[in-house]
Amino acid sequence: MLLPDTENFKHNPSFQHFPRNMLENFKDPLDCLTAHLVLECSAVLAGVKPASLISLVNRTRPCGRNLYQLWQLHHENLEHRFADLTLVMLQNKPQAVLLLCYRHNHLERHLAHAGIRTLLHKAGYEAGASCTTLVDELSRRIAGNDSFPHEIGLFIGYPAKDVAAFMGLVKLPFSCQGPWKIYGNPERSLALAEQYRCCRQRVSTILATGNRTVLELACSKHPFFCQHIDNDYQYPARHS
Repeated sequence: MLLPDTENFKHNPSFQHFPRNMLENFKDPLDCLTAHLVLECSAVLAGVKPASLISLVNRTRPCGRNLYQLWQLHHENLEHRFADLTLVMLQNKPQAVLLLCYRHNHLERHLAHAGIRTLLHKAGYEAGASCTTLVDELSRRIAGNDSFPHEIGLFIGYPAKDVAAFMGLVKLPFSCQGPWKIYGNPERSLALAEQYRCCRQRVSTILATGNRTVLELACSKHPFFCQHIDNDYQYPARHS
């Protein structure tokens, strides 16, 4: 399967930008939880990624906090902080909670792309389904399962060529392992991965200072809350 974002960052240290004990800068439990979520959806905030997966594992971190427990206690208080970001709980198990974070308008436009729709239809999704219906179907496929449907990469901004090759829909040679498995010419996929990494690094640098400004997602002047960007690296190549 295509590993979710959080697992790929864990197994690919070169893509990590999470200073040790960074969350210690945020003494308030809700601030601590918000800081972690902001980091994990940094590329969504920046408008370069349609959605992100966030895994909150039920274990105590070096700073003494358990993000899974913080979610259980404080998730209802996040609504006023996350403005027009949507958090959908895909799985809720004793060992972890899995969330999908997205901005509805951006994900809607992303999933409306003809190439993405074609691949989703081949994966069994309704051809004319709305963004909400597609997310609901993805949630249904994930809930209660220990594996992820391969098409999840299309929702979270992996290049369509890499997802299609992984699903066996196109024949491309495996090239390299980045935050996801890359097939064919790796140049555009690696450039996209670098965009995501830079967003994470920028937010990580701010969070490391303890500056609460980055937590104020409802603020219209938030430095990373940008309009979505049509990122051609995510879509099937156009042939002349």
